[in-house]
Amino acid sequence: MASRGNGPDFIEALARGLDVIKAFDAAQPALSMSEVAQRTDLARPTVRRILLTLEELGYVRSSRAGFSLTPRVVELGMAYVNSTGLWDVARPHMESLVERTGESSSIAQLDGSDIVYVARVAVPKIIALSVAIGTRFPAASTSLGKVLLSELDRAEVDAALADPSRSGVVVRHTPTRDELERELARTREQGWCLTDEALAAGVRSVAAPLRGADGRILAAMNVTVHAAETSVEKLLDEHLPHLLSTAAAISDDFARRGAVPTVQR
Repeated sequence: MASRGNGPDFIEALARGLDVIKAFDAAQPALSMSEVAQRTDLARPTVRRILLTLEELGYVRSSRAGFSLTPRVVELGMAYVNSTGLWDVARPHMESLVERTGESSSIAQLDGSDIVYVARVAVPKIIALSVAIGTRFPAASTSLGKVLLSELDRAEVDAALADPSRSGVVVRHTPTRDELERELARTREQGWCLTDEALAAGVRSVAAPLRGADGRILAAMNVTVHAAETSVEKLLDEHLPHLLSTAAAISDDFARRGAVPTVQR
């Protein structure tokens, strides 16, 4: 269960409702009432009232398999994306990038040791992992995550990685701390990051930073390809230049419009 606030205006019931929503993950999308109670450390009667309320509001559905979240939960995440103006700024640039490369592109931000996808334009290709708005992956095994971590100093990286992943994903390769430091230094120097089947077999991607007017990294953007279809050389020689120019254009728009997202640290 998440840590609790202690302010006079803290609403415990709301915090418990959010705990119940966050109890569901990709590894176990359907949970019984008892399983939710165990995951949230809440009393079963409390969990029952929260689940039935969420069901009435359309955020949860019940079946013989148990309770599960509905697509309406995505509205909560989209409220954040829409409030930042990120999607309005990025969408035309992302659509142009996808048209030029023929590959999917996503934008993510850092949340603890995970990246969270906040914008995406996809092409209908089958890869090992399904991605949608709100999807989480461990940051250290992704190109997006390494770009975002490269903005932090060593102590900040340690603090981020100390937060347990909530992605529910078992990655193919997690770099050691020393390996990660070398990769972050390389990312800072060259201004982009490549990962080659570290997250999952067949998933290859390159990412670049999106910056605000002050030059700080606000989010990261990638191009993802299937390793069996696109070589590293093609990804870097053909797609990376388009990615870098697109990221620069989005960053310029962020600076001009002031519609910049809040970075989670």
